[in-house]
Amino acid sequence: MVKNISILGSTGSIGTQALDVADNLGLNVCALTANTNIDKLEEQVRKYKPALAVVFDESKYSEFKEKIADTNTKASCGIDGLIEAAVLNEADLILNSVVGMVGLQPTLSAANAKKDIALANKETLVAGGSLVMKAVKENGVNLYPVDSEHSAIFQCLQGCPEDKALNRLILTASGGPFFGKKIDELKNVTVEQALNHPNWDMGAKITIDSATMMNKGLEVIEASWLFDMPYDKIDVVVHRESVIHSMIEYVDNSVIAQLGVPDMRIPIQYAITYPKRYPSPVKQLSFTDYGKLTFFEPDYETFKCLRACKEAINRGGLCAAAANGANEVANKLFRERKISFLDIGDLVMEAMLNQDNIEAENVEDVLNADKKARGFVLNNI
Repeated sequence: MVKNISILGSTGSIGTQALDVADNLGLNVCALTANTNIDKLEEQVRKYKPALAVVFDESKYSEFKEKIADTNTKASCGIDGLIEAAVLNEADLILNSVVGMVGLQPTLSAANAKKDIALANKETLVAGGSLVMKAVKENGVNLYPVDSEHSAIFQCLQGCPEDKALNRLILTASGGPFFGKKIDELKNVTVEQALNHPNWDMGAKITIDSATMMNKGLEVIEASWLFDMPYDKIDVVVHRESVIHSMIEYVDNSVIAQLGVPDMRIPIQYAITYPKRYPSPVKQLSFTDYGKLTFFEPDYETFKCLRACKEAINRGGLCAAAANGANEVANKLFRERKISFLDIGDLVMEAMLNQDNIEAENVEDVLNADKKARGFVLNNI
């Protein structure tokens, strides 16, 4: 098991739960990073005494540096600070839980520094999957999935005898707060309604992604890269209870599932301790408490973001990067009440179709496709 961990995005939902896991396992936290929440980051610095603490928002850097001036922790900022935290010499494992495209360069830097990576930043693989998987392979590092769905598949695959035995991946989706709603019923939904997730406690961006089902679309793309599976071998099923976190199907049509209460500390801990398992603070699953588990087909017509992601991976190249970039902007615009909920899916689909399906040769290609898609959204609202 690792002893020293660097946590990128330590003040967010995944990051704070990762610190719970680190406490439970007795790990040393050697780096912490936050976007803007310098008060929370200061608390974490004083508790964990990391070698490095980074605030991504450069406008907050001077204030943050002053806050921790009496500690032995070095302060840094911006993308250079994130990369510094991702390649820190003493770190055995880099847990990347930042939100959005900002996670791509630190992930690549960690791989090139031969650091094992626990990945909770799905945009890294969605936008730059070919580059990331190439870097992981060339540097001989391990990439452990942290998303509950991909962790579930990863856990199920531990019993897979050979690659050819695997037939299909089945990702489960909660369906979000608008399960069963049709387009006409979603025209006037509010930000507050979209943030009211039935099962998971997540940050605002990811919660809106869950409401649009963009989150599940991103996970389909991520699963394709993580497990080297074509998109037509990855299915989505709506499972409202969020007890089955995902499944795999073998060629003999047997299905293996990973189950547990909806608590991210299980996949976070497994990424840190793999291949061993340790007691966790997560409560036991009681089947009788749930009584029944339900399953439904996703509504690809109503939830256009999910359809756009499936189309993006089918088209290939930089189309997924465009879909992701467009969504990051549209998601933010909706939270700022500048566009409607349904506008998100329309803009993501249009920006993705506006992107030529050429392959990424370097990070600049990915960043340019991302920038183009973001500009497309801003110019079409």
